[in-house]
Amino acid sequence: MSAPSRKVTCSRREAASVCVAVAALSAAPAGAASSDPRVIELTQLPCQFLESENGIDRKYVSRSIKDCEAINAKTGTQRVAQAKPLRLQPGKYLFRVTNRKVPYELGFWLRGASAVGRVTLPSVSGGGLMPGKTQDYEIELKPGEYVYSCPLNTTPDYKLVVK
Repeated sequence: MSAPSRKVTCSRREAASVCVAVAALSAAPAGAASSDPRVIELTQLPCQFLESENGIDRKYVSRSIKDCEAINAKTGTQRVAQAKPLRLQPGKYLFRVTNRKVPYELGFWLRGASAVGRVTLPSVSGGGLMPGKTQDYEIELKPGEYVYSCPLNTTPDYKLVVK
């Protein structure tokens, strides 16, 4: 019998890449079956993922996708440039995504960063993430460059590198 995946949470002060490195190292206890996915927790706020922007809550307010489109048209490129890419090892992951403070349905989409990557790398997506709820998205990541975002909350494309 295999041990369950451990939950790893990050404080606002921890950089996303540090938190994910801790999650990747601590998620599989010694002797755990290799089939257990490592859990990566992400929190969606209006127009952003909290951990992806180094734990900074931008305090954006959004009542619809149009609000986020306008906000990210002005600030998205700069915010992604300041964000540290998530760096993970190949393997099974469970992305646990929470909708916090967004008053409408959200989703999650992780895919290859380039046109070729979208064809050759695994992808996971889904909607139905209602206000205040958490949903899991399981994927087995292979080496390559990925991006993840929420098309319904119109977040920037955050980078994820698997080596």
